[in-house]
Amino acid sequence: MTQDAVDQRKVLIAPSLLAADFANLAEELQAVEKAGADLIHLDVMDGRFVPNITFGPGLVKSVRKTTRLPLDVHLMIENPAKFAPRFIEAGADYITVHLEACPHLHRQIQAIKELGAKAGVSLNPHNPPFLLDEILGEIDLVLLMSVNPGFGGQKFIEQTLNKISAVRSIIDEYDYECVIEVDGGINNITGEKCVKAGANILVAGSYIFNSPDYGQAIGALKE
Repeated sequence: MTQDAVDQRKVLIAPSLLAADFANLAEELQAVEKAGADLIHLDVMDGRFVPNITFGPGLVKSVRKTTRLPLDVHLMIENPAKFAPRFIEAGADYITVHLEACPHLHRQIQAIKELGAKAGVSLNPHNPPFLLDEILGEIDLVLLMSVNPGFGGQKFIEQTLNKISAVRSIIDEYDYECVIEVDGGINNITGEKCVKAGANILVAGSYIFNSPDYGQAIGALKE
C-alpha cells in the first residue's frame, strides 16, 4: 500500500468513484490518474447507517489492481470495526470511520493503525467540531461532511466552512499531523472556500466525472 504522508502545504484532489461510469471503471481510474488526481475516494454504504448501498471489499481489491494512487476508503456503515480489516486487506490506504458509528472510537482507530492503514474520522453536518477534540492527536485524517451522507450531487452546506476553520485552529495550535478532508458539493467555487478555511483534501465526484475534461476540472480545484 502507498503510505506517503499528505503534504500540509498542498491541495490534494480525491475523485469520488461513486460518480464514475462503473461500466468503464478501469478507464475512469486511468483517466483521473492521468488528469492529476492524488487519491481515489471510495464511499462504502450499507443501506443502514445511510440510506443507500454501494460496494464492498471486492471492488476495492479490483481498484487496487488498477491504480497506484492511494485508496481513501470512507466507511459509511454500521459496525465498522467488523469490516475495516477486510477493506485494509483489499488494499485500502486510508480507512475513515464515522464518529457517529463508533461507540469505542479510540479503540477502532488503534485497530486500523495496527493493521497498517492510516486512520480517519468523519463527522456528519449536524455534529459540532468539538466532538473531535479528544481524538485529533491520534488520527491521520478528519473528513468533514459538507452534505448529508448517502447520495451524490447534493448542495454544499456553507456552515461547513466554520467547522473547517475550527478544526484547523486546533490542529495548528497543537501541531497535530492530522489533515482535513471535505466531502460533498465540491466544485471550483466551494473548493476554493474550503481550502481558504483550512482544508487539505477535496473530495469531488459529480464535478469531476460529469466534466468533459477531467484534467481541467481537477486543475481548477487545485488552483
